[in-house]
Amino acid sequence: MAPNDLEPDDVKPHSGGAEPDYRFTLANERTFLAWLRTALGLLAGGVAVHQLVPSPAAASAVLAGLCVVLAAVLAATAYPRWRRVQIAMRAGEPLPRSWMILVLTGGLLALTVAAAVLLVVS
Repeated sequence: MAPNDLEPDDVKPHSGGAEPDYRFTLANERTFLAWLRTALGLLAGGVAVHQLVPSPAAASAVLAGLCVVLAAVLAATAYPRWRRVQIAMRAGEPLPRSWMILVLTGGLLALTVAAAVLLVVS
């Protein structure tokens, strides 16, 4: 059976389809880990802002909350993205698009604006 003749349910991240080049599998894993590192960095930033930025409390809480929410979104979507890419490679299909790049860019822009407002207000 050719990779294009497969049913979507026949291909799993570790079985079915054709075995992808290990370099691509490892690159996919590195990308997954990079999303998790970014999420951990945002989480640490949110905790640091909450603990170290004294006033105004509402503004620092908003900034910390944005960091934590963006970290949660990244962490929650990292594995599903890894899985979709892995299955696409095994099935010989084009790689799926990811909206997370747009979400991360927008989230970081919102964090930057919030931080700038915090600097101006304090």
